[in-house]
Amino acid sequence: MTTQRTSGRRKQAMAAAAVVAALLTTAACGGGNDGGGSKNGAAGFDAANNKVAQASAAKKGGTLKFGAAQDADSWDTTRGYYGFMWNFARYYSRQLVTNKTEPGKAGAELTPDLATGLAKVTDGGKTYTYTLRDGITWEDGKPITSKDVKYGIERVWAQDVLSGGPTYLKDVLDPDGKYQGPYKDKAKDHLGLKAIDTPDDKTIVFHLPKANSDFEKMLALVSASPVRQDKDTKSKYQLHPFSSGPYKFESYNPGKDLTLVRNTNWKASSDPIRKAYPDKITVKFFSNANDLDQRLIAGDYDLDLNQTGMSPQGRQIALKQHKANLDNPVSGYIRYAVFPQSVKPFDNIHCRKAVIYGADHVSLQTARGGPVAGGDIGTNMLPPSVPGSEGQKYDPYELAGANKNGNVAKAKEELKACGKPNGFSTTIAVRNNKPVEVATAESLQASLKKVGINVQIDQFDGSQTTGIIGSPSNVKKKGYGIIIMGWGPDFPSVQGFGLPLWDSKYILQSGNNNYALIKDKTIDGLFDQYVNSLDDSKKTQIATEINHKVMEGGYYLPFVFERFINWRSNRLANVYTTDAYSGMYDFVNLGLKSTK
Repeated sequence: MTTQRTSGRRKQAMAAAAVVAALLTTAACGGGNDGGGSKNGAAGFDAANNKVAQASAAKKGGTLKFGAAQDADSWDTTRGYYGFMWNFARYYSRQLVTNKTEPGKAGAELTPDLATGLAKVTDGGKTYTYTLRDGITWEDGKPITSKDVKYGIERVWAQDVLSGGPTYLKDVLDPDGKYQGPYKDKAKDHLGLKAIDTPDDKTIVFHLPKANSDFEKMLALVSASPVRQDKDTKSKYQLHPFSSGPYKFESYNPGKDLTLVRNTNWKASSDPIRKAYPDKITVKFFSNANDLDQRLIAGDYDLDLNQTGMSPQGRQIALKQHKANLDNPVSGYIRYAVFPQSVKPFDNIHCRKAVIYGADHVSLQTARGGPVAGGDIGTNMLPPSVPGSEGQKYDPYELAGANKNGNVAKAKEELKACGKPNGFSTTIAVRNNKPVEVATAESLQASLKKVGINVQIDQFDGSQTTGIIGSPSNVKKKGYGIIIMGWGPDFPSVQGFGLPLWDSKYILQSGNNNYALIKDKTIDGLFDQYVNSLDDSKKTQIATEINHKVMEGGYYLPFVFERFINWRSNRLANVYTTDAYSGMYDFVNLGLKSTK
């Protein structure tokens, strides 16, 4: 999940003492301190973490109320890249296939949506054929056709007008970049991208130049939603996307509020996924995360749209007084330090390992919020939600074991092996709008000093990530030997997580995410094997191998497998977290216990 999605994280600014007082005197609506449910109706601590809380209590009707400290990057299905946008967009957009509406790992599995079934795959994994369901309609009642699906996907090629979203489909269907996109398409009758055939209104066929075993996962992203050509307002589409789902836009004031109402032309019989419980869905945007937390605790809103966890102040009060309203999911993100090999002495594996062994991993975990709000100590680079992950069981440097507080002796051995027995100096690059990342940098600085590695911290503008740490030449010029970052999967596979980080083909001169500049023929070859394999057990095995190769290279110091503390109101029913959206609540089938 790219830095564009991590930038949706809320600023954790400290609020005035008056806000604290107001929070402390808020009427208890979460029901005391116990985690086992409450007399006021909260389901209990972690009741919706990878399981369904209050499934049978959901009623039709009422208004579901989201609060948020950040608006989406875009509500246009082609352009949105924040995780919460992908989750929320399923209210007003449908795809050929989507993720199952089930908790935990099962939620990351695919199921048919607009299509009658999963793909019929032929030609050695290069041809995917779908048939559309009966009764699927737009918000004006007109049928959704295969051409609408094709056109929606073709918009991904219009990067000059609709930039910002994922481009996997473009890379896989048109690797040579021959198609110019729908706005530059001069062909009569808009023949469009040759890799997609629409022989009739019900049939769509994808022809991949080269097989890619994750292709169907890419079609489950909202960037593969249908868009009707006569309703495409290009860059203005984000202000009012035309609905193919059970809800449609009633009003949207960017940065202020958003209201969805029922799409009366949506037919439940055509949609096996969406229950469409509420009559109305509202979002209120706040400029201050602490204000949002206060209003959540007061019962004014049902949940946080951004799903990045309560900020420290609200979290502290919620854990003490309203624990039964909280869940503590694993987020799917790994937070880490990475060592660019272009910056000496990090071209030497032993100097990299000296930092890994010299770090105090408990201190780093504490800086991120501790085991509950920060996460388990990270021991490798594959998130628990990705097939092939071994979680903390794979701990090659014993970061959660014998070396959890750092190992000065081993660090000094590695320094000697890399020709720097007296240590060295380097610079950590860290985003200035991420207080928790700055705290992590300071923790790392303190522990490395004990082994003779002197670190200075350079805070940069987090909104300028692409040009600062995403530019290998700038990283080298600035001497950034250590970069602090985080990453989560775009879809739950080693390709959806690690390809931009570890494959040499993804080293870019701008917008680079392979910060370590890994050029390993074995890793590249394993990714090629993965993409070409149609055997799930083989793919899982390859993913494990890739993770091992990355860790053996000493390119990364993982901090935590991240966790959040998320709020759910007493009113919510049918609530559960899902691996499909990195441990967020699955929005699409949330209901209310009372519609008053």
